[in-house]
Amino acid sequence: MTDDQVDHNDVLAALRAATSTRHATLDRAMPLAQPEPSLQAYRDHLLLLRAWLAPLESWLARFRDGPQDPAVLPPVTRLPVLDDDLAHDAMPRGGTEVTPVDTTSLPDDPAYRWGICYVIEGSQLGGAVMYRQLAERLAPHPLRYLGSRPPGPRWQQFLAALRAHVRTEREVAAACEGARRSFDDLLARAKGPQS
Repeated sequence: MTDDQVDHNDVLAALRAATSTRHATLDRAMPLAQPEPSLQAYRDHLLLLRAWLAPLESWLARFRDGPQDPAVLPPVTRLPVLDDDLAHDAMPRGGTEVTPVDTTSLPDDPAYRWGICYVIEGSQLGGAVMYRQLAERLAPHPLRYLGSRPPGPRWQQFLAALRAHVRTEREVAAACEGARRSFDDLLARAKGPQS
């Protein structure tokens, strides 16, 4: 199944199929994908993520339904930890400014937001893997954004809520569209100039 083919029977399977090619491309394009990543690469990684995540977190905070319903999923703000890592004494200064994501054209559809949140939540799983690979190499930087909280329990909670709230063919299609857009926004920034 390709990025354009969607299985509407299981939203998680549909999201994975809808984003698999983009996910693989992004994994190779991110600053930390180089063979021996440095703190400069981590800085550039965080700057890229900040340009993507800050506008999305601000936009998502406007809603109280779908994945932003606190009764469905407790709210989490990731920017303070990211900013702490950027400000850490061990972090090299500089880096390339990255254009923030434009959220003005994003639909208010809760199913679409489930797709965006699928990418945000899933990125935390990848961060935990990177933390295990890089913690010793990039010490004394604590890499808190990658490893400050275990993502597994929240991921399982997110998946259960996703499956409970995104069930119709239209909702699954909207979630897939939101996830693809999130990956495309990240890819556009990852392919830009990196210092």
